[in-house]
Amino acid sequence: MDNRSEVREFLTSRRAKITPQQAGLPVAGHRRVKGLRREEVAMLAGVSAEYYARMERGNLSGTSEAVLDSLSRALRLDASERAHLMDLARTASTTRGPARRHGTTRPVRPALQQLLDAMTDAPAFIRNGRLDILATNRLGKALYWPLFQDPARPVNMARYQFLDPGAEQYMTELDHQRAAAAALLRTEAGRDPYNRDLSDLIGELSTRSEDFRSLWAAHDVRLHHTGLKRFRHPAVGDLTLAFEALPVPTDPGLTLTAMSAEPGTSSADGLTLLASWAATLDGSRRPDGEPGNDRSPSHRP
Repeated sequence: MDNRSEVREFLTSRRAKITPQQAGLPVAGHRRVKGLRREEVAMLAGVSAEYYARMERGNLSGTSEAVLDSLSRALRLDASERAHLMDLARTASTTRGPARRHGTTRPVRPALQQLLDAMTDAPAFIRNGRLDILATNRLGKALYWPLFQDPARPVNMARYQFLDPGAEQYMTELDHQRAAAAALLRTEAGRDPYNRDLSDLIGELSTRSEDFRSLWAAHDVRLHHTGLKRFRHPAVGDLTLAFEALPVPTDPGLTLTAMSAEPGTSSADGLTLLASWAATLDGSRRPDGEPGNDRSPSHRP
């Protein structure tokens, strides 16, 4: 990905989101620009207009962390946006290496699979920054059963959300899920800009999905650590699950996500049903620790 273009479009899009009133600046007369002017951002950041113009043209090479912090405050960047700006600056200040493919199909360490399998009451899975699901426990596999019906491996959450026609029924808040997926991919592209597997996925989604192109152009980024996910599972019906997404320190780039339902709710009952349904699947275990061949969930357990 072109770093200068990424920097330029990110800073321009953030500047356009802030009104003078939000920045505490006086407003006089007609304004032709959306959001703040460049010179206003420069003033708020404590740098010269020329220096900020240089940054917004895409040149962050050699920019100090102090200046980036000041710019983050001026543009009112949240934690994920600030981290993205730092990633873009780090890329700008390093020599570009060759594009490389990452081992997205490489299985996770056995100890991590054992940890997943020990979590018998909570759906759990491990993904990478490209949103490939690399490993699950039994309940996680059952929860994400619709995604695993595509024979392509690794299973990719973004590809399913944007390209599979069944996603609209399975994910009851698909627009929100798609926005989150695009923002997570944008965040990962800033962190690992020379990952060819990631670039290939972004290219595929951009070519095949108008919704993805629109979300990608917004340059939104996100850190996705906690929240709610809502599903309409074909075997057990509606589920509202809280999730916690935890980075795996010993395996940089991997995230372990576990979900739970509030006790006493219909979603808690649904998870119990899901566990029963998961047990009706082929009990054999594949080498990657996932359940074997699935049956169609045409009837609830």
